Amino acid sequence: MLPSNMAQTSRPGAARPGHLLIIGGAEEKLRQRQILSRFASLAGGPDGRVAIVSTASSLGDEATELYRSLFGQLGIPDVIGLRPITREEANDPALASVIGGTALGRAIIERHRHGTIIAGTSAGASAISSHMVAFGTSGTSPKQRMTQMSAGLGLLPGVVIDQHFEQRNRIGRLLALIAQSPALIGMGVDEDTAALVNPSLVMEVLGKGSVTILDPARIETDAYEVKRHRPIMVSGVILHSLPSGYRFDLRRRRLLTPLRSVELTERQQTQLLAAGDRARRLIRRVAAEGADDTAPERARRRAMRAHRDEEASE
Repeated sequence: MLPSNMAQTSRPGAARPGHLLIIGGAEEKLRQRQILSRFASLAGGPDGRVAIVSTASSLGDEATELYRSLFGQLGIPDVIGLRPITREEANDPALASVIGGTALGRAIIERHRHGTIIAGTSAGASAISSHMVAFGTSGTSPKQRMTQMSAGLGLLPGVVIDQHFEQRNRIGRLLALIAQSPALIGMGVDEDTAALVNPSLVMEVLGKGSVTILDPARIETDAYEVKRHRPIMVSGVILHSLPSGYRFDLRRRRLLTPLRSVELTERQQTQLLAAGDRARRLIRRVAAEGADDTAPERARRRAMRAHRDEEASE
């Protein structure tokens, strides 16, 4: 099952994996749209095809329609929506064949291996890695049991990703995760910010905020012996806080020469103005998702109950 708003498009004939666009949530959708514009360009522009998978979004079809409108304004008219609620639906050949001809998760992985760009925002960003944050509490101090991991898609191995990072004060839980699993690099992505990872595993930061990298190569911790919900000692972690234009080599774990950010022209900004109050309301609702980590699970249960009720009435 895929979390919220993961988008993909294929580039036929590509000989290596595609890019990964890891968005911290609440990406700017009304004016310059730096992150979404970069995605649209890498997706092939007018020749691209995008699939929106909104399984964990409580907005469902509304979120799909919002992104369909946004990508249409950015020059990609071919946008489809997928929203499997159960594992059975995600394994439905008729559904999976839209993007790969196999089960949905395997299809996304296979397409990425052949050059497809995969983007995830909010919970969808966490799902890109092999290990994803399932739920947890906020706070500055790392504590035992303040968060829990589950399996992700595995598109970016060796990294654990958290989103809405600065806005929801999640550094404590990311420190706790790498203390308990020091083989993983921690990546925290702020809202309206993205980490664009190329096939060589070089990350470029886009957007208004920062991407925080926690490198536990020299970590010292007592996480293995702390009980219950007590604070964890964490020392020796290398922290990188990287704003737009900076690059980081995830494979070699080192900072690279920054890039200059590219601003849109006045004409491009004018062409990318949002259309109507409804889009603004939807944007605010999409941005609010994830504040309560149990909301996607509640939405999934409501959808399953409605599905069962519908079957019973037939």
